[in-house]
Amino acid sequence: MKILLDTHAIFWWSIEQSKLSSSVLEAISAKDNDVFVSIASLWEMAIKVGLDKWPEAAELTDTFDHEMRASGFSLLPISVFHVRASGLMHSPHRDPFDRLLVAQARIEGLTVVTADPKVQALAKDWLW
Repeated sequence: MKILLDTHAIFWWSIEQSKLSSSVLEAISAKDNDVFVSIASLWEMAIKVGLDKWPEAAELTDTFDHEMRASGFSLLPISVFHVRASGLMHSPHRDPFDRLLVAQARIEGLTVVTADPKVQALAKDWLW
């Protein structure tokens, strides 16, 4: 399985794994699964840290690349195709980061790992 971690799942994996479901922990830990993290998640965390809305994510924001690679995750860049698909997505959900992650998952054939019901409603395939 190829999975894409939502931003909160990345944070919980790195800081507080007890908040992840057993299914998610198993999927992330499985050697035969490919785990991706989007550059959009770093962007979202950095914005929220900069606005003092998520100070707990400051350290992870500083060490994001190292932490993700140390966990064996692949960084997923943002492409023109991802941006276009997220912008043209028909949905009342307006959060640009959620829309971008779902667009990336759809285009790249990834299952989104998320506890967020709004993202679950947008995504074709999700896991929690």
